[in-house]
Amino acid sequence: MKHWSRAAVVAVGAALVLAVAGCSEAEPGPNDGPMLSSPTITGGPVTAIPPLDPSAPTEVRIDKIGASSSLVALGLNPDRTAAVPPVSEPKQASWYKFSSTPGAKGPSVILGHINGGGTPGIFSRLHELKPGDQVSVKRADGKTAVFTITKLEQFPKGNFPTQLVYGDTPDAQVRLITCGGAFNRAAKSYIDNIIASGTLTSVA
Repeated sequence: MKHWSRAAVVAVGAALVLAVAGCSEAEPGPNDGPMLSSPTITGGPVTAIPPLDPSAPTEVRIDKIGASSSLVALGLNPDRTAAVPPVSEPKQASWYKFSSTPGAKGPSVILGHINGGGTPGIFSRLHELKPGDQVSVKRADGKTAVFTITKLEQFPKGNFPTQLVYGDTPDAQVRLITCGGAFNRAAKSYIDNIIASGTLTSVA
């Protein structure tokens, strides 16, 4: 697993602001996206378990919102934005391969669309999660990392929280990212990001 310097992490985090704007579709475009009931929704503390050794993820499942997808490992586009699945495959989620593998120490970043081509995306209901809900990520080593959601936040894309998403953590965490807020028809993009954060609390 490649370790990035703080400067590199900040640079890649800034690039991600543009990449997750890919949660769009061709004209005439969708209606406005989801909004959280509050910009920040925080739950009580959870008990983290020790991180696992690195192992590539293969599938993400969130039973609470009926979401399940294989995971494709994507990196950076030629313009240095983080690659995301095409909107023609709105049900496909991706793992940002320069983040930690799910269950290993640090934050693991998983991206998904809210729609595409008039079809709900894999994370169309991400905003419905609540602190205490669980996210399961299957790994190539046969283990399933189970994360408990601790916080949901909504940010304008121009104020993308690089440190929140990429900053070092003492335990294993996950960041689920999609789009939300008003739809900018000129840019064919939603103006906000919705981020669900979770902590590794068990292994199946």
